[in-house]
Amino acid sequence: MEDDHVEQKLEMEVAPAQIAVHPNHKFVSISVGFVIRVFNLSNGSGVNLVDYNGGHKDSVRAIGYSKSGGHFVSAGDDKLVKIWDTDSWRSVYSIVSEKRVTSLAISPDERFVCFADKFGVVHLIDVRDYKNVESSPVIKKAVPILSHYCSIITRLEFSPDGRCIISADRDFKIRATVFPKEPLNGVHEIQSFCLGHTEFVSALAFVGDQHNSQAFLVSGSGDSTVRLWEYTSGSLLDTFVVGDKIEGQVRSAEQQEEIQAVITDLCATSNGSMVAVAIQSFSGVMLLRHDHTSKTLFLTKVISVKEEVFIPMSIAAATSTLFIWMVMGASSLETSDSGLVRLKVISVCSSSGNCEPETVILDDDQIPGGDKLLNSLQGQVLIGETAFSAAAEAVKRSVRNLLIKKQSSSERRELRKRGRNDKKLQQT
Repeated sequence: MEDDHVEQKLEMEVAPAQIAVHPNHKFVSISVGFVIRVFNLSNGSGVNLVDYNGGHKDSVRAIGYSKSGGHFVSAGDDKLVKIWDTDSWRSVYSIVSEKRVTSLAISPDERFVCFADKFGVVHLIDVRDYKNVESSPVIKKAVPILSHYCSIITRLEFSPDGRCIISADRDFKIRATVFPKEPLNGVHEIQSFCLGHTEFVSALAFVGDQHNSQAFLVSGSGDSTVRLWEYTSGSLLDTFVVGDKIEGQVRSAEQQEEIQAVITDLCATSNGSMVAVAIQSFSGVMLLRHDHTSKTLFLTKVISVKEEVFIPMSIAAATSTLFIWMVMGASSLETSDSGLVRLKVISVCSSSGNCEPETVILDDDQIPGGDKLLNSLQGQVLIGETAFSAAAEAVKRSVRNLLIKKQSSSERRELRKRGRNDKKLQQT
């Protein structure tokens, strides 16, 4: 019984590494555990983050840049949301959440930051009063604006025009909510529900012409599908099943285990014509193209990493380049106190029509920033395969425990309740 409890605790504490790229390809940021690492691609050096409150204390679960790249936001299990100025890399705002934070989004006009907590509540932070002065982080209070009723929100995204905020949860739902111009005073009406997934929704992205309000929503899920939506009406336009496209190419520590192609992340390319798909247990990514005329998704290329164990857990791209940045890694493993991280970059040469794009997985010395970047963000250039195989399996179990709903017996529920009460008595 005690061993089971320890094993479950370790699995729940494992957090996948995250990656975010500055929209102008100026910085690359990764998080692993409570550590955030930033590399300046412009001058080829690591960045020192300044936080007079001491930084994050527990695993960071979400990171992202604002549209102009002027702000960077991080949040996670320590119930803290931190907003950083990317000119000085100082923490300028610090927000305390009542619950652990699972996802975040920044409005396209950069006036507001939204984050979701583990109980399914979306909160809003007004950052219009920001002043670039040297001081301790301003402590702000977030305002709750909408809720998914005790369902863990897995992803948040603003629509490219800023008129809607899209929220996805572990109960298979995607919700588009109207985002008023004055969200602190306006009513957040439901625009639509995008319903069709049969497992938790794990990733969101937008494809199409995002400058002329012709963007479409793409979602990935634990049901092995990537789906295309007209999000303002909730209409399902197309469903792409990824499982049969990578059959025989997945990795698992237990060969007897039935392997399902869970989508772990999505990332649109800079021109919005394609979306990269990261898949649990698959060493590589899949590129899907969006056909604007037929409103469909079709496979354009499967990109496999064959030289080493590399299963992307988070992927990102800048709006100004055709690089897809991928990170594999995890926190709180016995093999490393600070977590393991491995980076890879894919160069994509865009093609017209239905032609297959030219793609190259860059060697380490070809990656922008080279060894300096790898040393700064990974902590070292070379890392053993055994450690990363363990990381991939640990993250997979952790995601399963967090997002797949389980029915507990009445005895187990009572035991957990007594444990929580005992902890409260110890704190008092």
